[in-house]
Amino acid sequence: MSLRIVVTVKYVPDATGDRHFADDLTVDRDDVDGLLSELDEYAVEQALQIADEADDAEITVLTVGPEDAKDALRKALSMGADKAIHVEDDDLHGTDAIGTSLVLAKAIEKAGYDLVISGMASTDGTGGIVPALVAERLGVPQVTLLSEVSVEDGTVKGRRDGDAASEQLEASLPAVVSVTDQSGEARYPSFKGIMAAKKKPVQSWDLSDLDIEAEEVGLEGAYTVVDSATERPARTAGTIVKDEGEGGKQLAEFLAGQKFI
Repeated sequence: MSLRIVVTVKYVPDATGDRHFADDLTVDRDDVDGLLSELDEYAVEQALQIADEADDAEITVLTVGPEDAKDALRKALSMGADKAIHVEDDDLHGTDAIGTSLVLAKAIEKAGYDLVISGMASTDGTGGIVPALVAERLGVPQVTLLSEVSVEDGTVKGRRDGDAASEQLEASLPAVVSVTDQSGEARYPSFKGIMAAKKKPVQSWDLSDLDIEAEEVGLEGAYTVVDSATERPARTAGTIVKDEGEGGKQLAEFLAGQKFI
């Protein structure tokens, strides 16, 4: 029986762009380019490596987002994933992490899965809680923040590296795992992969396909809200210290004044 791997990915604003909030205090995605979250590329890579070792495996990439989120799916497909699912619905606007986990879990159940792989966090929200929330909703084990992962005989195994020690963890499938940016460099899509991705299937689902009511997601259903936001102040000119014999002392005084030391 084929090993069914679902990789959750996110379409995020480019971190190098001018990111800001819209009038409703959600992220303004219209004025900045988007892309596949870099941390999710590691999840795609680990899925591909697991599939390479399996006798038979199929990789589905799943995202929740606006029309442009298909670009993130195409990137993952060009890396080597087999097919994609895009959940798009106007009522999803403003959905928080808890609501997103509901949509992902419903979509994963509908797609069918043995193993769900996620990045350790998204590069925009950086919460890192969605994999655990998805596992809870699915009622399956979670093995998170892995820097090494493998699947053998119906068990997923991995290593979690902490500040003082490393843990060897395992769980029976089905399960949810998340991988860190130390799990292995993500491959670049080849020209052949980019061309092949154009022919791979991308399914589009909305909330009705997942039996989710609009009131459960979006700004109305969010458990968390942004009350206010202030733009980052413009960068000011730095302080130049000319070393005329007292440079080290002046530098130390400056650092102490900024409470860095």
